[in-house]
Order: sequence, then C-alpha cells, then structure tokens
Amino acid sequence: MVFLAYFFEALANVVDIGLTIYMWVVVVRAILSWVNPDPYNPVVVFLRRSTDPVLNPIRRRLPFALTRTGIDFSPLILLLGIIFLQKFLVKSLYELAYKLH
Repeated sequence: MVFLAYFFEALANVVDIGLTIYMWVVVVRAILSWVNPDPYNPVVVFLRRSTDPVLNPIRRRLPFALTRTGIDFSPLILLLGIIFLQKFLVKSLYELAYKLH
C-alpha cells in the first residue's frame, strides 16, 4: 500500500505543477491579447494552440451580455477553474496518499 500512496503523492505533484504551468500560459496569453502581437510569432502560435481548445468552449457558453462588452472573460473563468482543480483535485490526491500510508 505504501507504493500506491507514493504513486498518488507523485501524481498530485505532477498535476499541481502542470496546472500551475498552464495557468501561467493562460495569463501570458491574456496579457499578449492586450498588445496585439504578430500572429505568426512562434510564441504567439504556441500560446494560441495550447489555450484555444480550452478557451473556445468557454467563449461559446458565455452569456451574450458578457460577450458584448468587448472584454474576453474566458481566461478569467479558465483561471478560476484551474484554481478550483488545484484546491480540490490536488488536495484530494494528497489526502488519499496520506490515508494509504
């Protein structure tokens, strides 16, 4: 059982680091959208390819009143979702690992 506990603890660490990195990718993407960068820049292409598959469904589900303002609230909603996953999923994995010790 100890090996399973170590597995869940390592999984929690990897998920936490992955969510943190993705959170910063979303933040950089949102900041770059304010300055209208070159769309063919490799960094901009990477940011769009890595965030658009998650941001586009959020944009489709936003109410019409929020989309009329001209401000894209989808990165904020995604960041709140990432924080929720870090607080709920990662902590649950750590708790499961602790109970298996």
